[in-house]
Amino acid sequence: MHRVTEFLVGLLFGLGLLLSGMTDPGKVIGFLDLAGAWDPSLAFVMGGAIAVGFFAFGLARKRTLSLLGGALHLPTASQIDRRLVIGSLVFGAGWGLAGFCPGPGLVSMAAGQPKALVFVLAMLAGMALQSLAERLIHPPARLLD
Repeated sequence: MHRVTEFLVGLLFGLGLLLSGMTDPGKVIGFLDLAGAWDPSLAFVMGGAIAVGFFAFGLARKRTLSLLGGALHLPTASQIDRRLVIGSLVFGAGWGLAGFCPGPGLVSMAAGQPKALVFVLAMLAGMALQSLAERLIHPPARLLD
């Protein structure tokens, strides 16, 4: 039953991305073009998401189980560190250059947009490179030396 619920929630999220225009790179780049033909419509989408998230996280902090009965694991990090800043800059640069962020990129790829396929492949390559770099910087401890 959990997989069906996960699928339905993902489907609802994808439909929301489609309806809001978040899967249209032109609309996203228009939103980011503050000095040109700025399109403020995505600010309302983001504002709505922030409002929903604000109340949802407030409710979640008071719970130990998810609505479906599973363990609830909320983020515990509260520090702004170098990894967060660099990751945010890379995310923002990718969003600005491609007009996609991960969720809308996956939805657009599933809808058959070739640019989205290139974005998702580049995103996966970036994730693999980050994972490799993380292992090189912080190798796992050996059990027997």
